[in-house]
Formats: sequence, structure tokens, C-alpha cells
Amino acid sequence: MTGCERVMAALRRQQPDRVPVVAAAVSQNVMDAIAYKGISYEDFVEWIDSDAVFVSGQDGSLAEWIDDHHFRDEWGVVWKVTDVQKVTYPRIGAPVEGPIKTENALDDYVPPDMTDERRWDRLKRAVKRFKGERAIIFMDFEAFRICFCLRGLTNLLMDFALNPDFATRLLDMIAAKRCESIRIAFELGADILMTADDYAFQTGPMMGPPHFDRFILPYIRQKAELVHGLGGYHIKHCDGNLWSTLDKLVKAGVDGIDPLEPIARMDIGDVKAKYGDRLALQGNIDVSMLLPFGAPEEVEEAVKETIAKAAPGGGYIMRDSNSIHESVNPINYRTMFEACRRWGEYPLDPAMVKEYRTKNYIKKYIT
Repeated sequence: MTGCERVMAALRRQQPDRVPVVAAAVSQNVMDAIAYKGISYEDFVEWIDSDAVFVSGQDGSLAEWIDDHHFRDEWGVVWKVTDVQKVTYPRIGAPVEGPIKTENALDDYVPPDMTDERRWDRLKRAVKRFKGERAIIFMDFEAFRICFCLRGLTNLLMDFALNPDFATRLLDMIAAKRCESIRIAFELGADILMTADDYAFQTGPMMGPPHFDRFILPYIRQKAELVHGLGGYHIKHCDGNLWSTLDKLVKAGVDGIDPLEPIARMDIGDVKAKYGDRLALQGNIDVSMLLPFGAPEEVEEAVKETIAKAAPGGGYIMRDSNSIHESVNPINYRTMFEACRRWGEYPLDPAMVKEYRTKNYIKKYIT
């Protein structure tokens, strides 16, 4: 099977020839250490033989640098970056100032042009190079992420409580732009949408059910329905403890959930048992402690445990539990890929599944 076929089978909750394993959001220094200095992400995908290539819907080339540590993105948001971030994740930092400081500012705000050809160069290259061989995953944000950058997270959450009509108007405007972007991406050849919005801490959601149901869930459902109409699949990315929202995500129509942080008590075996007939699972290899500080032998043990819990019958894609930041040990990251291929061939080793399905590698790291 091709990598694309493996990933698609997993999203249909079917069993491919082996567990697919994918590389996303990998810092430059990790790629350099595994392959060679200055390797592009696209070349790294081939080097490590990722079953998918991820292409961001946010184009850093449209950003304008203000000074050495600040840039203004295409939405008009000012970001601050450290020296390390400039090397490892170019144009990724912390939003420090948004253009919509008042309700009246929304009336004059002009969002970016989704049809700008510069925005789509990278996706076009990925489709030309990988289409049919590796799954093309278009990574985009839900309305919530962009809105809290435009407005400020505290301000937006206060809007949810005190000025809900304004919050809805802002969310509707941004959601319409995201839908436009998604349509273009699938017309150009994307196979899968993965939307990245984080609503949860390691202990639980950052907002209560009424606000989640009103301001978040409708836009997730909107994207899922759109993508299904375009013939694709929708993976929902959200860090943290999601137990209280998983039923709602299933009902909203998402096909998969990512990245299932084990340190947030998202035991992938429990998720598989309860939702494996309705959701494909992606992630679970810890990036907070295991991949930075563990030994390669521990990484292999975690891979075997994850496969034993999540992969029987299909419906699982191996990935890390968030992103491969600059503190990840490159040897450990490469070990994850090698171990997945060693232990992830179907039919799975029944003795391995029996032995490892009851283990809990993350326990040593949870205080």
C-alpha cells in the first residue's frame, strides 16, 4: 500500500498493511540532526518516509517583519518570536497585539484574500510531488484560534460571556474565510483537513459546556460537513483533556481526533474502547517528557503499548502528542518511526498486543 492508502484506510477505521506513521510540525534542528542541515520539511518527509505530508493554511511568506523579534501576519496580528523560534519554527511565536481592539474596529476590518496565489504555492508543490503516494493533509485553524489572536484570548472569552452577538459576528466572518480556504485547498488536491484549535488544559476544557456548544461546536460541524461534501476527511486537533467534549465531536461529524496527549490523561486504550467504532485516532507518543528525555528503549516500549491499545482492527495513525519542538531528542523521534514499522505490521503480533495493552508508559511522568 502507499502511504496515502494507509492513512485513508485508518481514517475509515479499517486495517491497512501496517500502522501509518506521520511527521508534522517538526522543528528544523530535529530534521537537521536526523537527516542533514537545512533539509526542507518536504525532503524530510521523504527521508523519514512519512505516510503523509502536512501543509499549513497559514502562509508565513505573507507576513511582514516589524523588527528582529516581531512580525505582523496576514490577519494583522503582531507576533513576538525569540531567537530560538526564528531558527526552529520560522514565523511562529506568541500573539501580542490584535487589530480588533473594539467592537467598532470589526466594521472596518478587511480579512486577507484567500485567493492570493502566493498562499497556495506550497500546497501545489506538495500535490505535484506526493499526490497518491502520501496523504496530503491541509492543516488549518478553526475560527476560534484566529479570533482570539485578532481580539486577544481574554477579551474573546469575555465577549462570549458579556457580548455574545459581537463574538458570533466575529466568528462567523472568520469561519467564512476558513471555509473559502478549505474549498480552494481541496480543489487543488488536498485529501484531508486537520483543524487546529486548542480548547483544553491538561485538566479539562478552558470553557464550560454552554459556551463551547454555542461558540465552538457549530464551526466544527460546519467544517466537517464541508469537507465531507468535498470528498475528504476531517481530523480535529486539540491538545489537553478532551473527555468531556468527545461525544460532541463525534456528533459534529469529525472523522479523527489528534493528538491524544497521554500526559493529559487521555489514555488511548480508553479512547479506543469507547470511540474506536466512530473515530480514527492519531497521536499519543508523548513530547513533553518521553521524546525529549526518555531513552530510545523507552520510546520503543511506548510505541508497542500504543499499537497494542489503539491499532487492533485498524483506525490508528501514529504521531507524537503535539509537535516536535527543539527539545525533542532526534534519536528518539527516529526511533518512533522505526519501532512503528517494526511492530505495526498487520496482522499484529497477538502476544505483543496481549502483553502491552495493559501497560501505561506515561504513568512515571504524571505527578
